[in-house]
Amino acid sequence: MNILFMGTPDFAAMALNTLINAGKSIAGVVSQPDKPKGRGHKLAPTDVKVVALEHNLPVYQPEKIKNGELMPVLDELKPDVIIVVAYGKILPDYVLNYPKYGCINAHASLLPKYRGAAPIQWAIINGEEKTGVTTMQMDAGLDTGDMLLTAETKIGKAETAAELFDRLALIGGEVLIQTLDALENGKLTPIKQDNSNSCYAPLIKRETGVIDWTKSADEINCLVRGMNSWPLASTSYNGGTLKIVTAEASNENSPEKPGTILSLEKGRGLKVACGEGTLYIKTAQFPESKKMNVEDYARGHKIEIGMILGMEE
Repeated sequence: MNILFMGTPDFAAMALNTLINAGKSIAGVVSQPDKPKGRGHKLAPTDVKVVALEHNLPVYQPEKIKNGELMPVLDELKPDVIIVVAYGKILPDYVLNYPKYGCINAHASLLPKYRGAAPIQWAIINGEEKTGVTTMQMDAGLDTGDMLLTAETKIGKAETAAELFDRLALIGGEVLIQTLDALENGKLTPIKQDNSNSCYAPLIKRETGVIDWTKSADEINCLVRGMNSWPLASTSYNGGTLKIVTAEASNENSPEKPGTILSLEKGRGLKVACGEGTLYIKTAQFPESKKMNVEDYARGHKIEIGMILGMEE
């Protein structure tokens, strides 16, 4: 089966690598154009392009695809199926309808829940206990196509979005292999999504991570985990921004105003009052500092007990 792979970031690159290692016939790879990166703003290849070139696969990077720019690639490679993983652009009808077996997408959620750009982060932010990867037959909607195969996994109680991201990328590659094998053997049974059970996972922005200290410690800790590794949960601190890398929720309640720094406890971190319970900040990036253990930071900097986080100066 002749496969065209479309994807851009590292999540897609890991899936591509899994397909290649499984011996799947990848005729070519489509990725978004290279973009400037780092202080020098030099053009950097996408993660998918890097993997493709390592395996001597042809790479195509059209600026746009709506205007038919991808048609010559399709006519040249004549794919039987197109595999799409986090490509980053909506596919027009001429692409969706070109392959014999259509376009198959691997989405990092248990559809129909968490359709959209950031399913991994929102599953953690919302306190879900499980998630997974779903392959689906793509249609013109946003993650609305018929479901093909699903792999489910539990979310660790302390697991961050970055850690879950890596696990789901590997799971996604395996589910794609199973989906392609079933497709070749004529054993796939598409299942319609129940739209009444759907929810949306919008793009993560910096402001998504701003902490509302009136929420419970559990909710805030889920936000901290969901924002790790980017953009990190944040709160105002001493005229600047404090970014929280890791934390731990406690059911110890405090009469103090939510956001109040209660104490610095050895082995646990900075204790902060929440709307319900308290949060121990373990690793953080204080203003004009690098990421570090809070206790290490406190050895060289004064942390004012009683200060209220989230209060603008």
